Amino acid sequence: MADNGEATERAADTTTDTNEQPGGERPQEVPPEVKRALSKANKEAETLRLKLKEYEDRDKTEAEKAAERLTAAEQRAEQAELRALRLEVAGEKGLTPAQAKRLVGATREELEADADDILATFPAGSAAPERRIPRPDPSQGARGGKPLSGAEAGRAEAQKRFGTKPAAT
Repeated sequence: MADNGEATERAADTTTDTNEQPGGERPQEVPPEVKRALSKANKEAETLRLKLKEYEDRDKTEAEKAAERLTAAEQRAEQAELRALRLEVAGEKGLTPAQAKRLVGATREELEADADDILATFPAGSAAPERRIPRPDPSQGARGGKPLSGAEAGRAEAQKRFGTKPAAT
């Protein structure tokens, strides 16, 4: 270990100044204005590198968002086409809207086969009965007759509440 320390000291003594030119001359000092300009340029370059990275990252996320929107739009289009095909087959086969919802299949042939199966299982005569509208009940609602005048209405209300005939004036 002591040998390494001595070798390091000898190497330090024999090294020459790295700033010296091969001819033994020292280069001129860099003017402070150039040092400041170089430092400023390095800082600006670093700032621009960071901004470039930020823009590249932002573009990646925009591309990912666009890909997700495209996938979602394709799925909605596929679902809409299948729904339209289902309704078309249901209309051709004479199915009700409720039966059309129950059609299962991904192709026209599968939907037609399912529609035939529904028609065989639930014949057209088994449709739900027509809805009956109830007749009006005459005991409900306002009664006909002539409306009472102000004084007569007051007497009738008092008689109704208190159960006695009001005194005649």
